[in-house]
Amino acid sequence: MEKSRGGGPVKSAISASEAPIRLLAKWTAILGGIVLVVITTISVASISGRALYTMANLGPGEGSWVWLNSLLRPIGTFATSLGAGPVPGDYELVEAGTAFAVFAFLPWCHFNRGHAAVEILAGLFPGWLNRGIDVVSNLLMFAVAALIAWRLYLGMSDKMSYSETTLVLQYPIWWSYAASMFGATVFVIVSAWCLGRAIADLSDHGEYHASEAVH
Repeated sequence: MEKSRGGGPVKSAISASEAPIRLLAKWTAILGGIVLVVITTISVASISGRALYTMANLGPGEGSWVWLNSLLRPIGTFATSLGAGPVPGDYELVEAGTAFAVFAFLPWCHFNRGHAAVEILAGLFPGWLNRGIDVVSNLLMFAVAALIAWRLYLGMSDKMSYSETTLVLQYPIWWSYAASMFGATVFVIVSAWCLGRAIADLSDHGEYHASEAVH
């Protein structure tokens, strides 16, 4: 989107709040990336540990497998003696971490206009119409973000009231909802700001440039 040559209170407010909103979205995404690295490490460790545990419990085998089993069994036995094995509750941790990471990345993507957009007729529209479409699309995104955050809050409240826990680690399920709720709340804040940015851009003049990843 081209820079505005206009002004106004909305444009001023958007410009003044851009830095803190950018910082909020950026660090939320970084936190999501850290969590994604952690759950990836957990997955690799758990899969490797499960494989080593299987190796340690290999039978004598038959035919051509005898020599291979005799080679792998000591490796697995040594590794399991050092504590190697499946990570308890790995599926629960990966499930919760992945959900949080998804919500943590959404604000940064939306702030940078990173959502994919299919341009069919937009190139034929005048700039003012495309800017109006941007306002509508940002309004819809804000509505979706608010709906998701609301439903997550209701789900979290239900899990808290019933004191549900996970099967293996026995941690309260609402913790996972709360983690996702954090990312969803930031998404609502950033979506509201992006809606304001789109409204402020209505005062722009000149050629319109698509802001999203156009396909």
